[in-house]
Amino acid sequence: MDFEFTAEQVAIRDTIRELVQDRVAPRAAEIDAKSEYPKDIETLFAENGILGIPFPEEYGGISGSSVTICMGIEEIAKACASSSLILAVQALGSYPILVAGSEEQKKRLCPPLASGEKVAAYALSEPGSGSDAAAMKTRAKRYGNEYVLSGTKQFITHGSVAGTLVVFAETEPGTDHRGISAFVLERETSPWIVSKIEHKLGIRGSPTAQIVLEEVKVPASNRLGEEGAGFKLALAVLDRSRPGIGAQALGIAEGAFDYALNYVKDRQQFGQPISSFQGIQFMLADIATQIEAARHLVYLSATKADSKAPDLTKTAAMAKLFASDMAMRATTDCVQLLGGYGYISDYPVERMMRDAKITQIYEGTNQIQRVVIARALLR
Repeated sequence: MDFEFTAEQVAIRDTIRELVQDRVAPRAAEIDAKSEYPKDIETLFAENGILGIPFPEEYGGISGSSVTICMGIEEIAKACASSSLILAVQALGSYPILVAGSEEQKKRLCPPLASGEKVAAYALSEPGSGSDAAAMKTRAKRYGNEYVLSGTKQFITHGSVAGTLVVFAETEPGTDHRGISAFVLERETSPWIVSKIEHKLGIRGSPTAQIVLEEVKVPASNRLGEEGAGFKLALAVLDRSRPGIGAQALGIAEGAFDYALNYVKDRQQFGQPISSFQGIQFMLADIATQIEAARHLVYLSATKADSKAPDLTKTAAMAKLFASDMAMRATTDCVQLLGGYGYISDYPVERMMRDAKITQIYEGTNQIQRVVIARALLR
């Protein structure tokens, strides 16, 4: 299947590519080394409309297309996976509002996110419930026109920098997934506590927070959908966000491959460039083929997300699974192609290998993706 991008999508991609080369790529190594959230890159993306990509024009955005979001994430991830999460998580944290929000909620909550005035985050996982998300312990009790939320959320990307946080909590304990509801917390009126920032193998410039909710009051008008509809919403959101993780993995692999390809053309051993050796050529051929296959699966899944195709769940899981496994293989091979230089931080491929690993884990481990795919095949 060939993917026909619109002129507008190509223009957005080219703008992002130029910005990334000029402003993001020179910062990537420092962002990783310092493990600091790149506020300057967030501001750059906001000023250039990149944070508006997840939103349709009627809510202050410039697109709302999954394909366009994936194009943006892929371009940024080629240079800096941490920076690509600024767009990816803006989409993830906003999807619940776009999928289940009322018209009033969308018009109220989306424009500050689309303009980049606020950053969004998504709080589903807990210390004791990762893959088994329905086993969450966070509670939401209703008192008149508001809910009071208490609990702890774990591994919340951008939880420390977000101004808008979508939280999933039990409104009816003891009913398994049927008692989970979704809420939008706005930091100024429903503040949460950041109890810990994790120190990580990769994506070090993207803060991963543990969040504590201590009787946080949330207006009932900020509940998304009906009580008990939260778990279904969480799964629907992951169907839409997984192509973006596939795009991130694709971009990381492409960035590492581009670097390694240029390196092997220049690196001389035994009186000739190492690209002249068949063993190296076969590695290059395999990586390039895997990248091309992943690209098709990622954009097929993004196209299905835009068309609300009935088999989105399966295809999104396939794209995330294949692209992330590919990225781990490709970046490991790229480190090998650089030999000893691949293992030191003067060269970017070791950072890209570390960054690639998380794509196999977050937004559903690849073991869970296989469960999702098999379930869809056997249904």
